[in-house]
Amino acid sequence: MNDVTTVELLWLEKRIENRIRFGNPISEKIVDANRRVLSFTPGCIFAFVRWTSDFGVLLSRIDILRATAPGQRYSTVPWIKPGGESLLRLSGWPRVERALHLIDAVEALGIDPADAAPDYWHHVHNRLSVNEAPRTYTRGRHQAWLHRRKLTS
Repeated sequence: MNDVTTVELLWLEKRIENRIRFGNPISEKIVDANRRVLSFTPGCIFAFVRWTSDFGVLLSRIDILRATAPGQRYSTVPWIKPGGESLLRLSGWPRVERALHLIDAVEALGIDPADAAPDYWHHVHNRLSVNEAPRTYTRGRHQAWLHRRKLTS
């Protein structure tokens, strides 16, 4: 299965946590008590959250990526092989927390964030990167995305 994107999840209590916030993996492999590997097919969108702590948070990051097919361009991200198309990349707890709240807001609409318009995640990245408030995702925006996707399929 060379066409899948794999994400290694690691959890070491109070030190490291790598997790998927949303996304629909096709498989999960348990490596040991602290590690799992998830696989995503090309086109799947997922959010990868990671933090590392030593006497306080040192690193806090969220990446929203679209798994790519062989031959497509991708960005490399630690713990992800080979990488993915970056839709959003934020670091620092205040920005990560804002992104997590926006994901919660999409879910509150009854929409799986993995099915939301990829352009929305680009918009969130751009706005939060410059400390501006992004527009909220609405059912109307989602319906427009679904119609646009249907026309290009």
